[in-house]
Amino acid sequence: MRKVIGIGETVLDIIFKNGQPIGAVPGGSVFNGVISLGRSGVPASFISETGNDRVGRNIVEFLKENGVNADNINVFPESKSPISLAFLDEHNDAEYLFYKDHPRDQLDFVYPDIEPDDIVMYGSFYSVNPVIRPQVMGFLEHARNKGAILYYDVNFRAAHRNDVMKVTSNLLENLGMADFVRGSKEDFEVLFRKDDADKVYNAEVSFYCQRFIYTRGDQPVALRTKGLKKDYPIMSTETVSTIGAGDNFNAGFVYGLMKYGITREVLEQGLSEEQWDNIMHCAQLFSSNCCQSISNSISKEFGQQMKEELGR
Repeated sequence: MRKVIGIGETVLDIIFKNGQPIGAVPGGSVFNGVISLGRSGVPASFISETGNDRVGRNIVEFLKENGVNADNINVFPESKSPISLAFLDEHNDAEYLFYKDHPRDQLDFVYPDIEPDDIVMYGSFYSVNPVIRPQVMGFLEHARNKGAILYYDVNFRAAHRNDVMKVTSNLLENLGMADFVRGSKEDFEVLFRKDDADKVYNAEVSFYCQRFIYTRGDQPVALRTKGLKKDYPIMSTETVSTIGAGDNFNAGFVYGLMKYGITREVLEQGLSEEQWDNIMHCAQLFSSNCCQSISNSISKEFGQQMKEELGR
């Protein structure tokens, strides 16, 4: 049975509205997507690190409760787990403050078992961080050599604007390893000072990866590939929080790859427009569901529905 392996940061998101905390949920970009996949019956595991504290223990427990293998979580005895404060504005979009107390980033894990057509999800600053780059790149190369499909969410925030120059080579390597690249309008404004899907694809991405998804908030999602250029209108939804919108778009996309049997062989033959439509529909369903609560992932009820569709 195919499985998903995510690699990324863990964090506790404390969410504020009108200056007051309204919730606290385990999070992290790839983490949020992997939780949703676990809830949907997709075999999933997660590679990360956390502190040896109450927050860290809660995060590991949360993974297990949602059906995600947590064997590859590094627990550092002398570290506190990272915290993020997310302040929701009148549109329920979030502005973040991050607090991290790891005395040193270090990633030490045994590679999980990877079979051909398994899917690896990676992204954010975590995937380009120079301190853990050798371990991250080593794992991506290992996964690629084993025949896995690699999904890269750029997710490069304005808080790291001053780091762009020192991580550009890592970013380009990530693009080159990926079978699919997704990024938001904000990501590419920070990285390349470009705010147009075609310009980003033609000038910055297509040389490295020819399957590109460009999201832009409540505007249509742009798909750009070698043979297809298409925009997908956003689903209308009652938005409570957009914190996990992109992360769950990723989860739904990966779920779609599983549901519709998109293997490496199918990729090499080229996806039809109908296959793209099906996958993008799954991506939007997951993103829309996540936005209806302050959770960072899809609801358990929606997950159960998706599980049944997979026949799990």
